[in-house]
Amino acid sequence: MRARIGRYLNRSLQVWRPSSADDGHGGQEVTYVLQGSVRAKVDQPSPTERLIAQQAESRHSHNVYVLPQADVRRGDELRGTDQIGQAQAFRVQSVVQPSTPVYSKALCELTQSEGEPDG
Repeated sequence: MRARIGRYLNRSLQVWRPSSADDGHGGQEVTYVLQGSVRAKVDQPSPTERLIAQQAESRHSHNVYVLPQADVRRGDELRGTDQIGQAQAFRVQSVVQPSTPVYSKALCELTQSEGEPDG
């Protein structure tokens, strides 16, 4: 029997996708467009995942688990609040699924606004 991940998805995150448009001066302007919301679980990566990320010079700071059919893609930004109500934004570096698609795992980087404390 397939494991059910739904009960572990304890947060709602908004999915924002980058969209490019001509800026009228020969360049492109990138804006983020809200795609919808997904149920998610946010975890710290394992020590092994952190080591691999460092070796690959990746900025993998968090794993975000979602349902396998969730439309989350590389380059998306996942936005929500943590358990104490502070705003968080995660930039998706890649998305993977196990061989049996029980969940999708987005390898993400927590982004911080200027002046925010490290955390």
